[in-house]
Amino acid sequence: MATTTKPVQRASVARPSANANQASVDAAAPTRREFMYYIWGASIALLLGQAGAGFVWFTFPRFREGEFGGIFPYNPADLPSTGAAPEWVAAGRFHISNTQDGLLALYGVCTHLGCLPKWTPSNVRFECPCHGSKFTAYGNYIEGPAPRGLDRFKTTIVFLDGTTAETDTDGGPIPIPADKSIAEIRVDTGAKITGPSH
Repeated sequence: MATTTKPVQRASVARPSANANQASVDAAAPTRREFMYYIWGASIALLLGQAGAGFVWFTFPRFREGEFGGIFPYNPADLPSTGAAPEWVAAGRFHISNTQDGLLALYGVCTHLGCLPKWTPSNVRFECPCHGSKFTAYGNYIEGPAPRGLDRFKTTIVFLDGTTAETDTDGGPIPIPADKSIAEIRVDTGAKITGPSH
């Protein structure tokens, strides 16, 4: 006769762990709804962070030297002689005008509707090809629909002896003494001075 044996069930004995004094914490996994809240919250935080960084970058732009909007170095060797036709500096979008009273950096955009006035040697003045505004070598208004003269850029001249001369608050010409040689000319294309009214 065959005998059957019943399996013996053994009671599990809890063995003390090495860190018996520490309490164990059971954390339940997040529900699907909580997981979606976390994902949406992280996405919105990332989007707002990117928008904030873009706003700060747009509000406080940084321009490299030599590009429009920043400090633009101009070679003194290229300076036109006194009373000569102003020189157009395309990269900086300005005209260097060396008048009898001194040096001016004139913004190369008409104050009427933003056209680009050109120097006309035959008439010895700037003329806007679109609407006919006319300006002197100083950037002063002559005639046309423009509401004021050409805007100017703040300019700094550094002489060889270390002294400097800067554009005044009105944007007038910077006198160049005959006994001083120019070491450097720096035009700040980010500091526009409103042109004189007519």
